[in-house]
Amino acid sequence: MTEPSATEPSPCRSLWNLPDDVAYLNHGSFGPSPIVVQESYERWTRQLEQQPMNFFLREMEPALEESLAVLADFVGTSRGNLVFVDNATFGMNIVAASTRLDTDDEVLVNDHEYGAVTRLWRRTCQQAGARLVTCELPASDFNSESIVESVFARVTSRTKLIVVSHVTSPTALVMPVEEICSRAKELGIPVCIDGPHAVAMLPLNLRKLDCDFYTASCHKWLSAPFGSGFLYVSPRQQKRIQPAIVSWGGSIGGRQPGWKDEFNWLGTRNPAASLATADAIRFLQSSASFESDLQTKAAEPDKPRTMLDEFQRRSRQLTQLAISELGRTIDAKPLIREQSLRSDSMVSLVLPAELFPTETSVGKAGHRHPLQDWLWQQHRIEIPLVAWGDQLLIRVSAHLYNSAEEYLNLAAAVRSFAHEV
Repeated sequence: MTEPSATEPSPCRSLWNLPDDVAYLNHGSFGPSPIVVQESYERWTRQLEQQPMNFFLREMEPALEESLAVLADFVGTSRGNLVFVDNATFGMNIVAASTRLDTDDEVLVNDHEYGAVTRLWRRTCQQAGARLVTCELPASDFNSESIVESVFARVTSRTKLIVVSHVTSPTALVMPVEEICSRAKELGIPVCIDGPHAVAMLPLNLRKLDCDFYTASCHKWLSAPFGSGFLYVSPRQQKRIQPAIVSWGGSIGGRQPGWKDEFNWLGTRNPAASLATADAIRFLQSSASFESDLQTKAAEPDKPRTMLDEFQRRSRQLTQLAISELGRTIDAKPLIREQSLRSDSMVSLVLPAELFPTETSVGKAGHRHPLQDWLWQQHRIEIPLVAWGDQLLIRVSAHLYNSAEEYLNLAAAVRSFAHEV
């Protein structure tokens, strides 16, 4: 595998409008959109503002369905099973509002889950008198089989729903969701997958996955605008799905009623982010016609390269470079050792405790480790640090606009901080 040149900037950097002096290594939290997607968002907003009545009554619903069709093809399902939502949190709240829990019922999560998701289901269970059960995954040297066994060891006759991330946020662990869904289906237990990090990062086929619910934010690896996300609802669950926000319901344009009507019209709002999602997908599916330091023409001489191919190739090599350099300079090691369970676009590395002491509040809203602030203030490097038990993690992301030099500079800067404190 050829490593990206340390001195060559990404050939895609100009497709974004990131500041020249910023090393943005946090696409996993807030992924900026390329310029072409920003322009799409602005066009839809102008169309709305020019004639709002015509837009809402005649244009919005057909346009949403057309954008959904592009998204559905990308994630392997029918557009009839998808609805646009603002983000994954919004979609997860819809699932929570639609899940009937009785006293002593159980919802099962695991200890790698996103904090906001765990908080939502804890509150949902408390309101119903139900229990939130947290499965502890193996601490180290685990594989898909041991993860699945750990999850189902906590399943009981009272388990009403399994909630699991496709790719975990703090630890960048790729969960064996296909195996979890298959086994849960045998037991008649619905599965809700929290999938913001998987869309575009991993191949996704919702037909094959056959979960009950899948919710995602499209502003992450898909690079759609902020405020774009989707909720997939299996046909077997659509009759019972309920909105978290109640408005008029029904089609504002007079279309035939359907299960999605409660979600398309939540009051007056700008749907431009959802409508521009189709252009984000088209951007990734477009031809990568530039000469890249990551080309593999000898290995794949006849295969056309798309921007998605280039993203997956570039991000894989850049995260591997980050692992190598942070390991060499400060002995940082990937938290997830099993390669098949580690994502190519985002990796969490354990910083040595003797150099980087932590506290449990780090990574929670409003609480940052001093290293995170120092990297920004001194080096204009945006990257998150998260407390994971008694370990401090640095989570490295990579996308098309990133270059090898940024990861070399990151490793040097982290080493410098360690020697200063």
